[in-house]
Amino acid sequence: MKFLFDLFPVILFFIAFKLQGIYVATAVAIAASFAQIGWLWLRGRKIDTMLWVSLAIIVVFGSATLLLHDETFIKWKPTVLYWLFATVLCGSALLFRRNLMRSMMGEQIQLPDAAWSKLNFSWAGFFAGMGFLNLYVAFNFPTDTWVNFKLFGGMGLMLAFVIAQGFFLAKYVEPKESK
Repeated sequence: MKFLFDLFPVILFFIAFKLQGIYVATAVAIAASFAQIGWLWLRGRKIDTMLWVSLAIIVVFGSATLLLHDETFIKWKPTVLYWLFATVLCGSALLFRRNLMRSMMGEQIQLPDAAWSKLNFSWAGFFAGMGFLNLYVAFNFPTDTWVNFKLFGGMGLMLAFVIAQGFFLAKYVEPKESK
C-alpha cells in the first residue's frame, strides 16, 4: 500500500498526460503531491522528510514548467530528486560517518559494517544512474516516451534493483531454528 501511495502523484501525472498533455499533468502532479501530504497530516501520520523534499522539488520545477510553458523543467525534476538522494546517502556516509541505509533498515536486518557500506553506496549509485538515465530519455526521445519511462521504466528498474538487493541481503539472513 505504501508503495502505491508513494507512486500516487506519478500515476496521476501519467494519466493526466495521456488525457490532457504535459501542462495539465504537471498541475495534477503538484496537486496530488499536496493532497498526499494533506492526507497524511489529516490522519495524524508522520510525514517523511523525503515527501517534503519531493513536494518542494515538484512545486519548484512544476511551477517553472507552468509559468514558463517549458516542459524542460518538469523533465529535470526526477533527476534532481534522484541526485539529491544519491548525494544525501554518500554525503552522510563520507562526511558524517552515518549510514542512512542502516538507520532505515537496521531494525529489520543485521549486517556487517562492510555490507551496510555496500548497500548504502549501491543505492547511491543506483540513484545517480537513474538521474542520468532520466536525462538521457527526457532529452533524446519524445515526451510521450519519457512519460512512459518515468512510470514503467523507473518502476521496473527500481523493482529489479530491489530484487537484486534482496539476493545480496539473503546471504545475511539467518534461518529460524525449528523446535
